[in-house]
Amino acid sequence: MKFHLVGIGGVGMSALATLLAKQGNAVTGADRNLSSPNIAFLRAMGIECFPDDGSGVDSSTGEIIVSTAIEDTNAALAKARELGIPVVHRAAALSKALSLKKLVAVVGTCGKSTVTAMLGHVLAGCGFDPVCVNGANVPGWTGAVRFGAGEYAVAEVDESDKSLVAFHPSAAIVTNASADHYSKEEMDEVFDAFVKDVPGPVIDGRNKDYGEVPVSMPGRHNAQNAALALAMAVKLGCDEQAARKALMSFCGVERRLQRHGERVYDDYAHNPEKLQAMISTVAAAHKDGGVCVIWRPHGYAPLRKMLAALGDMFSATLREKDKLLLLPVYDAGGTTDRSINSQALRDLLPDGRCELVADHDAAFRWVAANKDRFAAFVPCGARDVDLPKLADRIGLCVSSC
Repeated sequence: MKFHLVGIGGVGMSALATLLAKQGNAVTGADRNLSSPNIAFLRAMGIECFPDDGSGVDSSTGEIIVSTAIEDTNAALAKARELGIPVVHRAAALSKALSLKKLVAVVGTCGKSTVTAMLGHVLAGCGFDPVCVNGANVPGWTGAVRFGAGEYAVAEVDESDKSLVAFHPSAAIVTNASADHYSKEEMDEVFDAFVKDVPGPVIDGRNKDYGEVPVSMPGRHNAQNAALALAMAVKLGCDEQAARKALMSFCGVERRLQRHGERVYDDYAHNPEKLQAMISTVAAAHKDGGVCVIWRPHGYAPLRKMLAALGDMFSATLREKDKLLLLPVYDAGGTTDRSINSQALRDLLPDGRCELVADHDAAFRWVAANKDRFAAFVPCGARDVDLPKLADRIGLCVSSC
């Protein structure tokens, strides 16, 4: 079948496109941004990527795959209605693509991508040869996908739109739950409903402290992530000592405290818990100086929902010697309410801790003028595919001191 993925440049969609193509399907896609690294990666695989104007959809298209972010007015959906092409949600398409495997689903507010990658790495190291589909690219994998011939598949499952109900896993990990897309209470209800019918092992970090396990990545949160991956690996039949050894050779996940030089990191942190863990980890690694965080909120609706919690977290976490450079909210277009913006968050923070910057170039100029004031720099945030490029620029600038 020929699949057409709308928003194919997003990390979730690009991972699904990679999986479908490797399974022997014809795959095309469309995106508003055709210059992103993910698009270049997909094109190198032979996947044709079109502008988001419906031009990639024709009578040969068997199915159109969308995420919740795609609005009904999208040109590809109009073409689908005209041609009678079925439209399927990404979650249902991924569930179907993995249906021949025993699925281990990884859900939770924080840590999903890292735990998914850790578990995939451990299972591979213990001879299980799993298929893995992650929410972030992993060194040594085909982007965010690992292909294997074993009986298990490990997949990061997104709770942001509650589409996780499309999955029926054999086993599951719940990393944690906190207010993000919904209140904590609502997230707990979603996760409780998700795991109640799982027939195999469930590792639930909300209800039990699995401790911390030595791992190759820095930070207490990563030691906790490793403990969850280890617990599931042992439940699935891995030798514990072999699993622990595998965790020490784990190469990490792209955009999770990924280094761009001695003093520069790039991170995906986008909610209060992830940002706090990231800032604390970097501060602990660079005790002699301050940390400059360059953050871009990943959407207007999430910023509105998390505004008070973000204000409290940054106020409590940023020290006098630290600085937050706040970029404009990432705008994906559409009809969203734009009344709450970066200025609203800036107004909640102590004087001197935060400055608004207009764009990446403005952030870079600020860093270049102040590179000797800080021990470390961290561009961070979700959805903005150009943040790693900013980290590269800052890394080169800082190393030229």
